Amino acid sequence: MTRIINENFVMKWFLLLSLVVAVVAEKAGELPSPEPCDEEACKLPECRCSSTEIPGGLAPRDTPQFVSVTFDDGVNVLNMWTYRDVIFNRRNSNGCPAGTTFYVSHEYTNYQLINELYNRGYEIALHSISHRVPQSWWSIASLEDIRKEIGEQKGQIAHFANIPADQIKGVRLPFLQMTGNTSFQMMKEFDLMYDHSWPTAAYRAPGLWPYTLHYESTQECFIPPCPTASIPGPWVLPMITWADPRGFPCAMVDACSYFPDREDENAWFAFIMQNFERHYFGNRAPFGFYVHEGYIRAYPAVQRAFVRFLDTINNLNDVFMVNAVDIIEWVKNPVPLNEYRSRPCKTVPSTICMARNCGPLVAAHNQITHWIPVCNVCPANYPWVGNPLGR
Repeated sequence: MTRIINENFVMKWFLLLSLVVAVVAEKAGELPSPEPCDEEACKLPECRCSSTEIPGGLAPRDTPQFVSVTFDDGVNVLNMWTYRDVIFNRRNSNGCPAGTTFYVSHEYTNYQLINELYNRGYEIALHSISHRVPQSWWSIASLEDIRKEIGEQKGQIAHFANIPADQIKGVRLPFLQMTGNTSFQMMKEFDLMYDHSWPTAAYRAPGLWPYTLHYESTQECFIPPCPTASIPGPWVLPMITWADPRGFPCAMVDACSYFPDREDENAWFAFIMQNFERHYFGNRAPFGFYVHEGYIRAYPAVQRAFVRFLDTINNLNDVFMVNAVDIIEWVKNPVPLNEYRSRPCKTVPSTICMARNCGPLVAAHNQITHWIPVCNVCPANYPWVGNPLGR
């Protein structure tokens, strides 16, 4: 009996000491190293191990197949024509509006259009203020750099587009260039829910479901440096790569090394469906169509194939085109397909746009003169890194 009591005391003391060490290390600027995931301790809705297992232990046939359509970079009058033609007014088979996520960079963005997209129920997420080059800058960016580039962009978009800051929850890093631990530290500080920058080819079939960084990730590091610390809070929404016609991985549709003839609509439709069906007939990990709008606009046959794909999935009873954040919300509290279909449609708080066209504003970093359409008061100076509201 004495031995059992002593062992229990030692175990409790060890766990308490580990917690104290982790807290002290974090306050000192050092992040604790992650341990292999303990499935008994890591429980939804706050924690999930990196795994191809379907959340909630559901069978594939009982699991909603989520489709995440995303567009990167600035939103302007030119690309809004494509968005209106391709994604506006779509509905899933349960009658709820189909979602899309926009990872927005600041320069050349029309914030009045951001307000319109938000009020239509689409997700607005962060892609940095500058989207600066070279790509290598992001790989060595400091925590303060990432705070200014992405953390402060949350307030910038909320202010100029007049949308609630608490509705901005996602991050995609420029060039999908990982920053090690720093972007996840920033996300925790700025109350951001998930990252959608980290590709995986090793976990394509079966696909890797979203997970947290409480414990060690099993995901391969596609574009290093990747997180190496335990950072409870933010979620990873893996970018499960496509396989191009020769089997090479591509995270973005427009970044495939090999692809069908871009004037052949049928070949492109087959290409999209082949990659989709790997998920649909597998473990139903979220399927992504990640692209830059310019690619869709430049190749009409590709756009027609994309529209055919969306028409197809919008009529399937077990497939749902949703905002990326909705995938994380489902993973936190997974429910079977029949229950998910019967849920009320999601709504967001509507906002108004007091439209103003602000300028001329000369950007100090490149001396280019800008006019910025906003939904708030005009800035005194061109908004940029370190001065996101242009004060």
